[in-house]
Amino acid sequence: MNFYKQKTVFLLLLLLFISVGLNFSLYKKFKKSENLTKILAIFDGDTVVIENKTRVRLREIDAPELEYCGGKEAKTMLKKLLTSKQVILKETVPDQRGRMMAYLFLNGKNINLLMLESGLVRYHHDKTIYSDLMKKTWEKVKENRLGIYGLCWEKENKKNPECFIKGNIDEKGKKIYYLPNCAQYQFVIVEKDVGEEWFCNEKEAIEKGYQKAKTCFKI
Repeated sequence: MNFYKQKTVFLLLLLLFISVGLNFSLYKKFKKSENLTKILAIFDGDTVVIENKTRVRLREIDAPELEYCGGKEAKTMLKKLLTSKQVILKETVPDQRGRMMAYLFLNGKNINLLMLESGLVRYHHDKTIYSDLMKKTWEKVKENRLGIYGLCWEKENKKNPECFIKGNIDEKGKKIYYLPNCAQYQFVIVEKDVGEEWFCNEKEAIEKGYQKAKTCFKI
């Protein structure tokens, strides 16, 4: 065997060795991602703590804060599903703050989807292999007014009709209140699961940082 043939064989063997090494590394990484991990604690309706004390947020769902309507109910349901259980994490990615987000699977069941089906969480759009199913499920949940969509969304204040001023928070966090003489008053929904609320008078709304809607007619 001449020098060039020896060199060719050596390069081929080297490439084969590198390929096998990379494949083995990817295989271990894949298997690791499929490993069971124990749930140590339930933080709220969309966040858990796993055995290495890492906080994991359930991907594509958003539970109410604990102090808002539906928040405690969402946490209670997640606790029933996952307390002391072992789960598999899939589709793991970091969020904008570097925190882990994932889909949690328990005995083949998609926990994120189960939470969404309950109506106790909102759908938060992302791009995963489960996104289409999640969105369709969310649309059915809203249509049937399940969970927070029946418990926390109100067009009328039936519990206290005298407090009829509607406080809304827009996507940018701006707080606006609506009186019956505002153009879109009848269509405004008070979504109590995100902290929106009813007010008995304008002073209350203003003290909470709300501004009167610009579409209100002068009386």
